[in-house]
Amino acid sequence: MAMSPASRKSLVVLNGGSRRGPGRVWLVGAGPGDPELLTIKALNALRSADVIVHDGLVSPEILELAPVKARRISVAKRRAHHSYGQDEINRMLVAFAEEGLEVVRLKGGDPFIFGRGGEELEACRDAGVSCIVVPGVTSALAAAAAAGAPLTHRGVAQAVTFVTGHARNEEIPNLDWPALARSNQTVVIYMGLAQAQTIAAQLLSRGRDPKTPALIVENASRADERRLVTTLSGLASVAAVLEGPALLMVGEAMALARSEGVAEPTKAAPPATALSARGLQ
Repeated sequence: MAMSPASRKSLVVLNGGSRRGPGRVWLVGAGPGDPELLTIKALNALRSADVIVHDGLVSPEILELAPVKARRISVAKRRAHHSYGQDEINRMLVAFAEEGLEVVRLKGGDPFIFGRGGEELEACRDAGVSCIVVPGVTSALAAAAAAGAPLTHRGVAQAVTFVTGHARNEEIPNLDWPALARSNQTVVIYMGLAQAQTIAAQLLSRGRDPKTPALIVENASRADERRLVTTLSGLASVAAVLEGPALLMVGEAMALARSEGVAEPTKAAPPATALSARGLQ
């Protein structure tokens, strides 16, 4: 991948400019935050790193496992604010590897579950840079395990679907809502907190039972994890009091979830279409 002189000048040269032979990029899943959920392969990659390009969701405890000598570069993405664009990150990874460095691109969860790992892999392939993918525990698995709510369950949930609730320009993604509204399945929505009202309204309007159990998990696997049990009809009102990062999980199997505070309103919840985005604040 060709880079302009200006782009190369903006990158940090970590080895004094002396080439050591071909470098590599490791796309590493750091898991949801609990360092005990880091895989051995991910830990070994982290310990061999010269430079670590990490997401904002990677926990400090995991970053502390890296060598002191490794340069850490945060490319945190927050809603409506990105410290680096995706193209800049791609160029950064390639440039460091071309300097002969071991580059770890450390991502929360799994690189290939809404982590843009595919884009970074393609950038490395186009540039002829070796790229190794290390899978990680995605947050949905950790959230379900901690809550005791299986994502699939015989006779209750014969399928599980992972979707994103976030698209470009803060829009709701174009999903197959009729398929997601079918019963006897679990739907897990990543990055859906801000769109909870619209998501619930879409599922309800396609015929999903308002009493379908739902679970919201904030900061899955971390010390400040918060689990709130509700129903589809109450999803938007519960989501309105949370800040995230959080997962929305809808499906009959969520009836097995253990919460840290049952959040279902005692009175019938108003229709999701009538709820304000921050209605309880």
